[in-house]
Amino acid sequence: MAIMADSPADRVEQAVAARLRSHDVRFTTTRRLVVRTLAGARGPLAAGELHQALPRAVPLSSLYRTLAVLEESLVLAKQHDDLGMGRYELAEWLTGHHHHLVCESCGEVRDVTVSPETEQTITALVSRLASRAGYRATGHRIDIQGTCRACRAL
Repeated sequence: MAIMADSPADRVEQAVAARLRSHDVRFTTTRRLVVRTLAGARGPLAAGELHQALPRAVPLSSLYRTLAVLEESLVLAKQHDDLGMGRYELAEWLTGHHHHLVCESCGEVRDVTVSPETEQTITALVSRLASRAGYRATGHRIDIQGTCRACRAL
């Protein structure tokens, strides 16, 4: 009898459970729902978007506490858009390095991964730019701004 491989969401959930356990943090039902929802999202979500995607039984106050705990445990990464709105996504140690496409019209943020060769080119460029300013680059994040297909169709 063949054993079915875990789905990517299952593997993420298992890794988060192990991390929280190692930090003596409980993996509550709400935390599990948030991790599952973000694992299935196409990009970072604002708290309001996340709240809409969760079952109605999750109060907004519980969601904010959950986001704070998961961010403090380095399970989530919080970024701010151009208007200062916080958006949450799973940390890169769970999902891998990626960049974002940001719609200037509707605010959608979508993950985009580039080829290893392109990522090497980007990393080298970032290092050169940082070096010229006297910095040592330790990482980078790229948000490509534009207009999504749906907004262009309007």
